[in-house]
Order: sequence, then structure tokens, then C-alpha cells
Amino acid sequence: MQGMLRVRSWVLPAVAALGVLAAGCSSIGLTSDKVDYKSVQAVKPLDVPPDLSQLPRSDRYAVPDRPGVASASSAAAPAAAPIAVGGAAVAPAVPNARIERAGDQRWLAVDVPPEAAYAVVKEFWPSIGLAIEREDPAAGIVETVWAENRAKLPQDIIRRTIGRVFDTLYSTGEQDKYRTRIERTAKNTSEIYVSHRGMIEVFTSQAQDSTKWQPRPSDPEMEAEMLQRLALRFAPRAAQTAAAPAAAGATTASTAPAAPQVARLVKGADGRNERVDIDEPFDRAWRRVGLALDRGGFTVEDRDRAKGMYFVRYLDPEYEAKQRDKQGFFSKLLGREPKIEAQQFRVQVAAAGNATQVTVLDKEGKPATGATGDKILVQINEQLR
Repeated sequence: MQGMLRVRSWVLPAVAALGVLAAGCSSIGLTSDKVDYKSVQAVKPLDVPPDLSQLPRSDRYAVPDRPGVASASSAAAPAAAPIAVGGAAVAPAVPNARIERAGDQRWLAVDVPPEAAYAVVKEFWPSIGLAIEREDPAAGIVETVWAENRAKLPQDIIRRTIGRVFDTLYSTGEQDKYRTRIERTAKNTSEIYVSHRGMIEVFTSQAQDSTKWQPRPSDPEMEAEMLQRLALRFAPRAAQTAAAPAAAGATTASTAPAAPQVARLVKGADGRNERVDIDEPFDRAWRRVGLALDRGGFTVEDRDRAKGMYFVRYLDPEYEAKQRDKQGFFSKLLGREPKIEAQQFRVQVAAAGNATQVTVLDKEGKPATGATGDKILVQINEQLR
């Protein structure tokens, strides 16, 4: 069945052979942790690399002050003292880091420059078991590898005994990847966005003898979980130690209600996708589109907020297939298929009164009228809904 726990094909004989072991092993307690990635081991804190001084300080990346945005620390009344559970504070306040939100979107506002925030982010992902696959200081991007969240495995008697010894016997059939994007504010502080992408393994035949991986929806709850965990890394070391037990066992205090649909795809007179309309002002739409691009797996090479422009790369499967065909028979025969480079596009975010319009341009800045431009708009619209 799709999306369910899978026991690998050679497990059942192993379970039969090791049944005695299950009877002799002691029961292991359950864990309340929502995160258990094992792509890498935890690492020591990283020093700030010297090349981080090259992070761009251009106004293109600056986010202006937004006095109307609500945050956990912006209320006029003094914050109540955190309630302790088992000796540890639940969701403790961090003086220089706070989770802000606008609608259903969350991000981490940190009172440190991006150079320092980047170093903390690079330390954070390996420390929870996620190796870093891509890092781009100039764009403020850190992306993890695909990994399985072992915390989703059920803790039945077999899992608590044999499965603990032979952990690879079990698979959730799901993989996760996270992208962190850091933007510099006008005050030289940082805004940190975390986006989640998911894949699920599904059977491709009724005999269930073959599978394939396909995308699954992003998980806003896991994004919120990671933002909360990351916020604690900006607390003083003593506060991190005290807060760690609560962060490991606590879940999100409340789940945001489903947001109304604010984006819709608009077609032109020729029937092609012309733009995506967003019923929100530019400031909020800019952040939404950035998160949509991250969740959609686009490679964001650069961005210019003053011009409302994201510079992205996208490899359309149909375009890739056509390029492979052009390489000819002999290239395939010799096994020398050169890498197909992703196409360059520009995603334009423009204010339209109290709303915002999103269009796709080619690398020269002209409207992308081909099928690939249509697909990009469809993907952006799906991520915005």
C-alpha cells in the first residue's frame, strides 16, 4: 500500500530466524521526538568560515521594515514567563530570535547579520542528522540531502527489539529534504526561511514487486518544527542546554487554520498560462513566491527584491528528452551522454494595486511563451495554494 511502513523483502526470513532474540531482548521505551534523521552523525559546532564576508550586502537583498507584521515579541504587553514542564521551559523565548508570521507563512527573524546566521544554519542541519548537499553563501542558501525520518516508524514489539538491532530492516517509504534561505534586512539582521520537500515510494505494479519515487506535498508542520529548533540555536549556550529536553518532546502549540486560496492561474487570449494573480500586496507575495520556488525545487541563483525578480534554473523533463534525442545515436551507443543544463528563467513579482502578479520571463527578460514557461507558472500556482 502507498505511504505505509515497509518491511524490506528479506526481512521476514530474518525475523523468523531471530525470533528467539525478540523474546530475550528487553523493551525499549517510546520516544516522543518527531525528528530522527540519520544521514550523518552530529558534528561539533562550526567556526565562522572566512569567506562568509563575501555575502552580498546589496540593497537587492534587503527586506524593508514591516511594522504591520506580527511576531511573538512585538506585543505591547510584557511576555509571560514560560511554563516549566519536568524542569524544562516549553517553547522558551530567545532574546535575539523570534518566529514571525503573515497568514500561514512563518519565518525566523534573528538579530544577527546573515554572516553569523549562515554559520549557525550550517551547524544546525548536521547536528540533527541531515547532511548538507548544497551551500551557496552568495545566495544565502543551505540545502540538505534527501533523508528518511525514522521517528515515523511505529514502535511495536518487533521494532523495539529486532528493529533496534537491525535498523535498516524497516523503511517508511518517505524521504525529506530541507532548504534554508537567509535574507538580509535593512537593519543588517537576518530573516531565515525553511522549506520542506517530500518524496514517497509507491508501488508501480499490482504484484508490488517494483516501486518508484514521486513528490508528496510539503509539510508546514515540519517547517514550523525546524524553525523552532533553529531559533533555539541563537540562544546563549546555557539556555540551549536547558531548553533542549522541551524542544525534543514538544510539538507545535497550535496548528494554523487552513488559509483561503489567494492565488489563481490566469490564461491569455491564446489559451496559454499568462500569469499568477495573488490577492496580497507585494511585500507578502514576494515572500510567498520565494517559499514556493524553494518548495518546488527550483534552483534560485539570484534575486533582486528592488526589481521584484528571482533568477532561477529549471530543467523541464520534456526539454531534457528533446536534448537527449538531439545528441544522436552514437552518443547513446558510446555511453557518453553529456549533462543537460537546466534552462535559465526570471520570475517577475510585480505589484498591481493591492494585489500582485507573477510572470515568467526567459533569460533575456522577454516573456517566456513556450511550454516550459507554462509549467513553471503551474508549479508556482500549486505551491501558493
